[in-house]
Amino acid sequence: MSDAAARVADATGNWVDHIAPLWSRPYLRLARFDRPIGSWLLLMPCWWSAALAAGVAHDVSQLPTIIVLFFVGAFVMRGAGCTWNDITDRDLDAKVERTRSRPIPAGQVSVTKAAAFLVLQALIGLAILLQFNSFAIATGIASLVIVAAYPFMKRVTYWPQVVLGLAFSWGALMGFAVQFGRIDATALLLYAGSISWVIGYDTIYAHQDAEDDALIGIKSTALLFGARTRLALGAFYALAVALIGAALALGGAHWPAWLGLAVFTAHLIWQIVRLDIRDPALCLRVFKSNRDAGLLLLAGLLVDAVLRA
Repeated sequence: MSDAAARVADATGNWVDHIAPLWSRPYLRLARFDRPIGSWLLLMPCWWSAALAAGVAHDVSQLPTIIVLFFVGAFVMRGAGCTWNDITDRDLDAKVERTRSRPIPAGQVSVTKAAAFLVLQALIGLAILLQFNSFAIATGIASLVIVAAYPFMKRVTYWPQVVLGLAFSWGALMGFAVQFGRIDATALLLYAGSISWVIGYDTIYAHQDAEDDALIGIKSTALLFGARTRLALGAFYALAVALIGAALALGGAHWPAWLGLAVFTAHLIWQIVRLDIRDPALCLRVFKSNRDAGLLLLAGLLVDAVLRA
C-alpha cells in the first residue's frame, strides 16, 4: 500500500504525511499526531486549572514548568487513549466511512503492535506524572478507569459524550492537585464546567458520523438530539459558562479572567449560530474551533494569575 493510500481520510496534508519517517507514520496516525485537535482539547482544562490554581495561590513560579509538563502529558496520553480506542473499536471502525482508513482496520498496524505502542505511551505519561506530588500522581492514575471505559459507552448509551467529558476534563482537577495537593470546590466547579463544554463540542463532532452510526447501532448525543442539536448546545454551553464563572468567582479571579470568559462565551455563541449539522465538513471546522475558544479563556486566566502573583 502506498503512503498516500494509507493516510487517514480526514487528516490529509499534515506533517505526519510529509515529514515523518515512513515506518513511524502508522503509529503517529494511531496516536492522532496527524490530527492533534483532540490533544489540544484535552490540554485546555489542564492549562485552565494550572493558571487558575496559580492565581489562587498568588504564585506563578512553577507555572511555566507545569504548563510544559501538562503539554507533553496531554499529547502522549491522548495518543494512548486513541490507541486503546482503536484497539477496542477496530471492527466498528471498519464499518464507518470516515474511520475505516485508521491504521488498525486498514491493516497498517497489528493489534499486538498497537498494544505495545500503547504501553510505551503509557510509560511516557507515567514518567511525566511522577514529576508531581503523590496526590497528583494518584489523581492522574485514577483517570485511567474512565479512559478505559469510554470506548464501550457508545454501545450502551446515547450519552457517551458524558463519559468523554469526565475523561477529557480531568485536567481541570490536575492543576489544583499539583499546586495544592488537594481538590477543592473551585476545581470541582471548573471540572463540571469543562464536562458541559466537552458534551457540547463532541456532539458537534459526532454529527459527522451520525448516519453511519445509526446504521451500525452506535449511539451518541448527535443521534439523541438530532434536529434539536442547536438548542441542546445552547443549554450545555450556557451551563459550561455558568459553572466556569462560578469557579472563577470562588477562586477570587479578577477582571482579566472574566474578560477571558466573556470572549470564550462569545466564541461558543458563534459556534451555535454557525453550525449546520447537515454539513459534516462544517461540523469538523466548528468542532476544531474549540481549541481557539479554550485558548481565549486561558489567556485571561494567565494574565489574571500573573497580576495576582
